[in-house]
Amino acid sequence: MLYHILYEFLYPLNRFWEPLKVLNVFTYITFRTAYASLTALLISLFLGPWLITRLREFQIGQQIREEGPKSHQSKAGTPTMGGILIVVSIIVPTLLWTNLRNRLMWVLIISTLAYAVIGFADDYLKIVHKRSLGLTAREKIGLQALVAVTIGVSLLYLMNRGIYSTKLTVPFFKFFTPDLLIDRLFATQFWFLGYLPFLIFVAIVIVGASNAVNLTDGLDGLAIGCTVIASAALTALTYITGHATLSDYLDIQYLPQVGELTIFSGAMVGASLGFLWYNAHPAEVFMGDVGSLALGGAIGTLSVIIKQELLLIFIGGVFVIEGLSVMIQVVSFKTRGKRIFLMAPLHHHFELKGWKESKIIIRFWIASLIFALFSLSTLKLR
Repeated sequence: MLYHILYEFLYPLNRFWEPLKVLNVFTYITFRTAYASLTALLISLFLGPWLITRLREFQIGQQIREEGPKSHQSKAGTPTMGGILIVVSIIVPTLLWTNLRNRLMWVLIISTLAYAVIGFADDYLKIVHKRSLGLTAREKIGLQALVAVTIGVSLLYLMNRGIYSTKLTVPFFKFFTPDLLIDRLFATQFWFLGYLPFLIFVAIVIVGASNAVNLTDGLDGLAIGCTVIASAALTALTYITGHATLSDYLDIQYLPQVGELTIFSGAMVGASLGFLWYNAHPAEVFMGDVGSLALGGAIGTLSVIIKQELLLIFIGGVFVIEGLSVMIQVVSFKTRGKRIFLMAPLHHHFELKGWKESKIIIRFWIASLIFALFSLSTLKLR
């Protein structure tokens, strides 16, 4: 929006007034990413107190599970649904600083909003109907999968127009880029079967990322701190993927229109930092599912678009471990009748082991930073 006003409408007037040539700076993705991040940070910081006050007035407080750590009972009533602040702080700067003609950007924006709506519905049920678990697992996964498949279909549409690629980038392997689109292997009447591997893969990545962030959101500042680190790594990867010279030098897929998405990921860094200001221990507000599902959906969708789906395992290493801890716990209990961890997700296990909440949070942040740095190093370890 701001990009179009300042550059596309005002810049052509430089023929009449020389100083307007300075608006050429708006063509640089790095410039707009920096200001989108700063704008997101400022929106989050200045809008935060107002939103927290409104949430308190509407008595939108967190419901605490009775079977959880006893130390969490003191957090009951803390305003939740603060994820609204995160989503607004991401979307508004993105609309201001990006080129709105970019179709991939709209896929990413719509995906983020769709997962935010699912999270909002989940939070609404928890608060209004006093259902501590909100939507049922089947309802939540079903809605998430529906959105993910819709995203996959949209990307296939853009692939047919040369904007997107269905080839995978495999970490550590420079020349191994398998294509998930296998429609040519089927007879004409079964052409749709060739799209299934891609659509299933996209659904697993996005739904998995969304739920992994959701499961990590159990301690003050834990999920949002890890999101800051993961989104910063994704910002670098997105810029490289959309940069002809850098992508060629690092031998990764070059997708010209992907570069514009750097503005979105930069805004996600700024919005997350701003929210962390209020979510740091002891938290003044929780993000709720409206925030965690939206952030996870955005991270998953962005990784699919920039072709770093497999590298996301390392970028979001803490999220993956938290999600796996729940899966391992459930499988072990159902098959063996025994628990592997004192409680899942993993951060609760360490709480019951006697670790202080602040120590768990900071150590998980450190682990997230190590994972992110390792993920970036794999660009040369190929």
